Amino acid sequence: MFEKILIANRGEIALRVIRACREMGIQSVAVHSTADSDAMHVRMADEAICIGPPPAADSYLSIPAIISACEITGAQAIHPGYGFLSENANFVQVVEEHEITFIGPTAEHIRIMGDKITAKDTMKGLGVPCVPGSDGGVPDLAAAHAVAAEFGYPVLIKATAGGGGRGMKLARTEADLETAFRTARAEAKAAFGNDEVYLEKYLGNPRHIEIQVFGDGKGNAVHLGERDCSLQRRHQKVFEEAPGPAIDSATRARIGKVCADAVAQINYIGAGTIEFLYEDGEFYFIEMNTRLQVEHPVTEAIFGVDLVREQIRVAEGYPMSFSQSDLEINGHAIEVRLNAEKLPSFSPSPGRITQYHAPGGLGVRMDSALYDGYAIPPYYDSLVGKLIVHGRDRPEALARLHRALGELIIDGIDTTIPLFHDLLAEPAIQSGDYSIHWLETWLEAHLG
Repeated sequence: MFEKILIANRGEIALRVIRACREMGIQSVAVHSTADSDAMHVRMADEAICIGPPPAADSYLSIPAIISACEITGAQAIHPGYGFLSENANFVQVVEEHEITFIGPTAEHIRIMGDKITAKDTMKGLGVPCVPGSDGGVPDLAAAHAVAAEFGYPVLIKATAGGGGRGMKLARTEADLETAFRTARAEAKAAFGNDEVYLEKYLGNPRHIEIQVFGDGKGNAVHLGERDCSLQRRHQKVFEEAPGPAIDSATRARIGKVCADAVAQINYIGAGTIEFLYEDGEFYFIEMNTRLQVEHPVTEAIFGVDLVREQIRVAEGYPMSFSQSDLEINGHAIEVRLNAEKLPSFSPSPGRITQYHAPGGLGVRMDSALYDGYAIPPYYDSLVGKLIVHGRDRPEALARLHRALGELIIDGIDTTIPLFHDLLAEPAIQSGDYSIHWLETWLEAHLG
């Protein structure tokens, strides 16, 4: 087993990896910017090393700084968490060239899935159902008109290197296409340095369903069911649950096997998530995330597995500690993402925490790096915590979430906690009858 692992991340995910390392008897190394000198992950790790000034480009995204930190501390492996360099194929390649183990998939698999056109073509070849759309990038407006005419309006124009909704525009009619096409290309160029876009048929009222997969890199893979991530604001997930309210056991087994077989065929290693739009009983592939997901705790809750521990094990060459037949769903789990944001504008709200109290009790988990007196820096993502609840069934999980939100105290900053109090009172949330458009419509009606 590894003796020392460096965590190339910060915040609650860094703490998550540190905890797994501690349970496995592995020393942990935290890296941090000067803005994070007092951060909880720095305090909890066995070692900590400063890698640069506050801007992420000069610290958490600095490949030379992270490699140097490994060499200085003697870390044998790097866990990237999520975000930052977690899906950077060049980083993985550099790590491997320095004879350090990357805890995650290969650089090749990250490259394949990082380009949405290549990913879609690969998944088609592996038998995964995909959204109808263009075969590859669309070079100009004339080609865009031809594709849209073939599949019919409305259509989505999407950046091939996109993510988080950037470089994505909707054209409801032919009259909308030119503006949407040009805007999507401009956004893609600004955000990713690549203005290539492709077209997909726009589905009217789908759910966002993702399948958790895990492989050992040797042709063996399993699926750990689905998560419903349909409650989104500007393509950012807000509320996730597992199992999905709209998915029955037969459907789960069918799409899960398709996904597990696909990643097994390419000898995928570690955790991955295959994301779909789901409408009228059909799944349509949209992308694969080659990393641990923010919402991984809901899967851990219903299956009773530690996905980070499993990532570390297979990275060192051990077999998976479970097979598909070992994985049985137990109950229901929900996660809400708590952001340091001011409502109703959702503008960032960094600042000093004057009081913090985490909820507890049966079936409640709080993943956060907050503590009394901690000053949230303004340089990074606004996510400050994840509240995860687990119950015997969905009604019990919802009741437990309501209770836990009532116990949670985060004073000194604005947060999105009030949003979840309001959402839990909605019949659609209580029943689980919602799509990817539901939250945006609700926010417009209630928050303006």
